[in-house]
Amino acid sequence: MELEAQAAAWMKSRASVWSQWLAQSQAPARRLSVEEAQHRVERYRAIARDLTIARKLAPRSGATGALESLYLSAHLGIDTAARNGSARLLRLFRDEIPEVITTLRPTILWLALLMLIATLAGGWLVATYPELISLIASPEMIDRVQHGGLWTDNLLSVTPPAILSLHILSNNIVVSLSAFCSGVLFGLGAFYIVALNGLMLGAMFAFTYQHGVDGALLKFILAHGPVELSVMCIAGAAGIALGESLIRPTLPSRRESFQYAAGRIGRVLLACAILLIGCGLIEGFISPNPGVPFSSRAVIGICWWFLMLAFLSGRLFRRERAEFLGPTRSELRKRSSPRPLTRNQSARSL
Repeated sequence: MELEAQAAAWMKSRASVWSQWLAQSQAPARRLSVEEAQHRVERYRAIARDLTIARKLAPRSGATGALESLYLSAHLGIDTAARNGSARLLRLFRDEIPEVITTLRPTILWLALLMLIATLAGGWLVATYPELISLIASPEMIDRVQHGGLWTDNLLSVTPPAILSLHILSNNIVVSLSAFCSGVLFGLGAFYIVALNGLMLGAMFAFTYQHGVDGALLKFILAHGPVELSVMCIAGAAGIALGESLIRPTLPSRRESFQYAAGRIGRVLLACAILLIGCGLIEGFISPNPGVPFSSRAVIGICWWFLMLAFLSGRLFRRERAEFLGPTRSELRKRSSPRPLTRNQSARSL
């Protein structure tokens, strides 16, 4: 009881200081002077010390929870990149996006395997039960294939390439965003979207093979398909990582863990959007064009896929410029900034 009284008295004595810190933390970091920025860093360290004491004295109290939120707000307030547009953008594509892709790599590979298995399963189902194609393809698509053609034939004669590219791009971005946002359902939605698209792909190949036009379908998707399917797996992996932040939060609360994961992993969506713009242009101008030979489509598809790998790994940008840009944001965190505390960390971790 004496310890609880001492804890309550200590928190009461510090409450006014915490309220003052909360009010001072609302000012944008970029508008602070050098002295004010130094005071903010010192205040951040003081909050960390108070939080460590509060977690020892009253780990489940409301005051400790409020102090944890204040600590996270202070952490985000000092962890702000300098305003330098070109350098910031280069660092994003050269360091930050590849760093996130590296952490997502195992999940991306597992999703690629899931898509492959779903593609084989879809092909087997339609090859064994041809009537199931009506669950995937529209009656117009089925009729066109049964008459020895594809639904993509004569697309350019109906729709201008620019309009077609815009329509395809919007559809691809919606699918990728769905794979990412469905990760809120603890990652299950991303598994569903990737498996469903693989199932549809295998079913359409099996159906066109039955009518002798599978080569035409392969010719159509060869130039843009590899990157488009890869982007879908990447967006799905990002969605699964988003769901994992809810299942296994790394910060004191699931909300904070989700916000941190969304801000970090969401950078991958920018890379996915850029890649999908290229896919939309290829699918609008090259894929439906009967004048482009099969070999040219294969070269375009392979080169575009390897360009995607170089882009996502950061090798597409010159690393010699790194010495002029200074350390990356993640390196600065490792050198000087304390990491967000968890409930199981002790005072020595600070």
